[in-house]
Amino acid sequence: MARHTCLLALLVSAVIASGTAVGTQTGALPPTGSAQTSAASVQTQTQSEISLIISADAGAPPRYAVPDFLALSPDAETVAAAKAISQVLWDDLQFEREFYMIPRDTYRTIPAATSADDIPFDRWRELGADALAIGTVQKTGDGLRVDARLYNVRSRQSVFGKEYTGGVGNARLYAHTISDELHQQQRGFRGVARTKLAFSSDRDGERVVGTVEKRDVKEIYIADYDGANPRRITVNRGLNIFPVWTPDSRGILYTSYRRGYPDLFLSLIYQGVLQEPTLSHQSDAQGNRPQNTLGMVSPDGTRIVFSSSREGNSEIYVMSRDGSNVFRLTNNRAADITPTWNPQSTRIAFTSDRTGAPQIWLIDADGTNLQKLTSEPYADRATWSPLGTEIAYAARTGPGNDIKVMDLAARQVRQLTFGEGTNESPVFAPNGRHLAFQSSRAGKMQIFTIARDGKDVRPLTRVGNNFTPNWSQ
Repeated sequence: MARHTCLLALLVSAVIASGTAVGTQTGALPPTGSAQTSAASVQTQTQSEISLIISADAGAPPRYAVPDFLALSPDAETVAAAKAISQVLWDDLQFEREFYMIPRDTYRTIPAATSADDIPFDRWRELGADALAIGTVQKTGDGLRVDARLYNVRSRQSVFGKEYTGGVGNARLYAHTISDELHQQQRGFRGVARTKLAFSSDRDGERVVGTVEKRDVKEIYIADYDGANPRRITVNRGLNIFPVWTPDSRGILYTSYRRGYPDLFLSLIYQGVLQEPTLSHQSDAQGNRPQNTLGMVSPDGTRIVFSSSREGNSEIYVMSRDGSNVFRLTNNRAADITPTWNPQSTRIAFTSDRTGAPQIWLIDADGTNLQKLTSEPYADRATWSPLGTEIAYAARTGPGNDIKVMDLAARQVRQLTFGEGTNESPVFAPNGRHLAFQSSRAGKMQIFTIARDGKDVRPLTRVGNNFTPNWSQ
């Protein structure tokens, strides 16, 4: 298990317009699970009434501009951080499609501001901007101070302001945090810029050790929601597959063949701790170890559902998170695999071939209320939407598979992909507005994201083959 050093927590002091007041707050922002905090005084000052929400004419989306943040320190690190923050912030805001993002290459005709007091609002208004997201970046010892502002271009008033301090290498995290907080304030929903994706990859080109045949190593990786900053989590030169985040986004449960047979491992990636919840299960009379695969921790954090061959064919089991209290959920001669919890931890969707071709089935967590959900030529890899009202899955639509989404109340299905390669293993973003999936449309198997309306397909990986994405909370 690779140990990972946590990024320094960003210490956040906020100046947020709220009605007729602007407040100053300080808190801890743990970007990757770190838990550093800082105390500070709270100051409040009153300002004249302003409208916090920036709108556009005739119901159109407001037009946002994000010029380069101003580097108040002339050193190369600060200048590079200012450029990176503004570019990543533009990309983050564009991803959610709530605003019309004015292309950055159109800004060159507008004089760059040297401070918040000389912003040429009239020129930005001529460009058509309704909102201007801009800020300053300053070196503070071995860190940075970032002051981010959102201006209503028409009124020339600041409707959002926050100050962030942290490490020099956290440029992307500053941008992600600003984006998420702008979406929350301006649109009232949670952005995903600070979330991460886990996936399995053979990008290292290594071969599995201890086998006669040449088999590519698959290791577990994590990356930012947009594919940036990929980091390798496993280093055992084996097959490590099907990663799934724990509900607190601090651990990854995955299947590994590191001992020659598949078993479940839970990596607490920010603590450097590796747990083996199925280790205590003994071999059968012939000395065969059961194959435990495809595990997922329940959203309430207390149980693990998984597929196991411990009693012959593959069935669905539920156990406590520590591996105790194992309960067999399905019992038939078919293969039952790929179980996944609903958000309430009360129902499980899984794949079964009990009626012929594999289909998606539903069952309550106590083993009752079994229902067949799909009637496709072939269906697999179900995943629940964050509200539990929809299930996405991969269905065979020809020579390959495509991603479909079913409304559970109406039992209506809509198709998101249409035959560009084979498309599999969908997973919803935590805000339900996007899905990640694997696809061969680019040749090798890569990870892509797509909006829930089937638009805005974006590649996240380009190196090696990459499989089974899973989105953190």
